[in-house]
Amino acid sequence: MGCFGFLKGMMVFFNGIIFLAGAAVLGVGIWVKVDSGSILNFLQNVEQAPSELGQLLNVGYLLIAVGAVLLILGFLGCCGAIRESRCMLLLFFVIILIVFIAEVAGAIVLLVFKPLAADLINQVGSKAVKSIKEDYGKNKDLTGLWNTTMSTLKCCGFYNFSDFTDSPFQMETDTYPPQCCSNTPCTFVNSNVTGCLPALMKLVDENTVVIIGVALGIAALELAAMIVSMTLYCKIGSKRD
Repeated sequence: MGCFGFLKGMMVFFNGIIFLAGAAVLGVGIWVKVDSGSILNFLQNVEQAPSELGQLLNVGYLLIAVGAVLLILGFLGCCGAIRESRCMLLLFFVIILIVFIAEVAGAIVLLVFKPLAADLINQVGSKAVKSIKEDYGKNKDLTGLWNTTMSTLKCCGFYNFSDFTDSPFQMETDTYPPQCCSNTPCTFVNSNVTGCLPALMKLVDENTVVIIGVALGIAALELAAMIVSMTLYCKIGSKRD
């Protein structure tokens, strides 16, 4: 009973934290999408706040999705342990297992099938460039997302500045996004500003050790969660038999 009680307590504690974190992330995501006006006013009142901060509103949907997943996982793990519900614990185990398998599959694709990954990146790139040429400067959400990405990574376009040629923004203003230039208005493109794909690849290369460490840590936590949940599942079953 001592071991069972300890595992149950750990399950409740950590999943309670996950539940609260998920609720907080979900709440922020909903607030961002529902009350964007007050957030923009707040950001504009922050001293020396860059104008690009307003584009952070575009992460609202991502926050909602992540928060919802964390909320569900935390609820299943915490409530399943407290109520000693084998159904909840099993569902918790299955969700973590699916996430773990997806992560392993993604790692295998990146490590073993690099040409396939390169083809996939090129396909994504062609679609990204097409969306820029059709909607940048016309679609508010897409424009804001690209502005935020370019400001964060200090890059210009998916491949380079030419991605914006003939886009609604370039056709209307006869300029390029300010992130692409060293001068304003952006009529002369600074060739030293790289595309976002090369910038992202460089960032990954420079932080490979950190990324691997974080990935292994997450995998270890997921394995521990699956082991504990399945142990509780079996212990609860043996108690009832």
